[in-house]
Amino acid sequence: MKTLHIDVAVIGAGSAGLSAFRAAKAAGASVVLIEGGAYGTTCARVGCMPSKLLIAAAEAAHAARSMAPFGVHVDGAVRVDGREVMARVKGERDRFVGFVVESTESIPDEERLIGYAQFIDDNVLQVGEHTRVHAKRVVIATGSSPYVPAMYQALGDRAIVNDDVFAWDDLPRKVAVVGAGVIGLELGQALAWLGADVTMLGARGRVGPLSDPAIKDYARDVFRDSFHFETHAQVEAATREGDSVRLRYRDGAGELHEDTFDYVLVTAGRRPNMDKLALHNTTLEVDARGVPVFDPLTLQAGKHPVFIAGDANDVLPLLHEAADEGRAAGDNAARYPDVKPLVRRAAISVVFSEPGIAMVGARFLDLADGSFVTGEVSFEDQGRSRVMLRNRGLMHVYVDRDTRRFVGAEWIGPDAEHIAHLLSWALQMGLTVDAMLAMPFYHPVVEEGLRSALRSAAAQLAVM
Repeated sequence: MKTLHIDVAVIGAGSAGLSAFRAAKAAGASVVLIEGGAYGTTCARVGCMPSKLLIAAAEAAHAARSMAPFGVHVDGAVRVDGREVMARVKGERDRFVGFVVESTESIPDEERLIGYAQFIDDNVLQVGEHTRVHAKRVVIATGSSPYVPAMYQALGDRAIVNDDVFAWDDLPRKVAVVGAGVIGLELGQALAWLGADVTMLGARGRVGPLSDPAIKDYARDVFRDSFHFETHAQVEAATREGDSVRLRYRDGAGELHEDTFDYVLVTAGRRPNMDKLALHNTTLEVDARGVPVFDPLTLQAGKHPVFIAGDANDVLPLLHEAADEGRAAGDNAARYPDVKPLVRRAAISVVFSEPGIAMVGARFLDLADGSFVTGEVSFEDQGRSRVMLRNRGLMHVYVDRDTRRFVGAEWIGPDAEHIAHLLSWALQMGLTVDAMLAMPFYHPVVEEGLRSALRSAAAQLAVM
């Protein structure tokens, strides 16, 4: 048995773990990176990149079918070859993964351990059967995994998660998507546009991350043009029938439905990976999910020299947030007990649907009633959007009544990902609606719709 004495042990070689490792090294600590699974981040393997590859193929198919209004005609049917689609998805995915693996393997061998880590006590880790690590400080960056409710676990390989989609060699004929969150919307629309018969079963009216009732209602109607979408469904039974699954569910009106699908894609959220760590051997306090109780500012678990970063803490499971948290956790671990709070960037989230969904800053649900005004714009008659025949969308921007500062926005509309960056920069700079309107807007661009929403908010403030 090999024994290693180290300043900082980083458990997990994903986006947060790699950032933590580099930050701790930069601060002068001796560090070891521990990984039990394959190298390559969630983003590269089964998240951001392969999903965008599938979405890109879907958008190409949808565009080919939507040319006639421009006077451009595709003679004959648009044919989607599922095997070719998936071959490109997997080929390009493997290329992205390769870059991450190459970067990780460039870390010297003596600073990397392969194997799952278990706590023996607060400061000792057992890695596989080969190494015992005595660490002064620990960063837990073990990521998360899709959650599959018990009802669907009995379906075997007919119940899949997003990870499984990117292992397909061909596209399915008929799919039920359980869960209308970000992953469900993105993959559900992509599969529908690639020719699959898709039924999405949401719950409690959820449409992605949206909290603004008007934007949520608008988005629901948009997605119903792509697939069968039940936003208040209650699944009562899921039964395996050969290579198919029969679902019985009630819609929002209480009406009972039964249908058969090739697969059930379960997008019911993710849970932090804590089960392999043997945290019961430590004095760390854990919550109901088994996650150590930690300070969301410093990422420190109680008074212990343990820090939790990335999807493992389930605060903001986004790649850029994981990287930022990893840097903060690694730096704090190296400099412990001189820990510093993480300064988070302006909140930004995007759903890569068409039209896109985006949210920046405070959600509608988080704002105190009467503390803000709402600027609104419809993209249905917005110039550039109509030119491109992408004129579907509704945006709400929220402006503080007292300070006139922009505080948040929720919307669905064309080029949402790009407008989201403009708004997140404005938010982080603390700009007022007046300062934002003083910025240049070119013509004709989709961003003119944003200007209209800001003008709407400013006009309301002017009469108060």
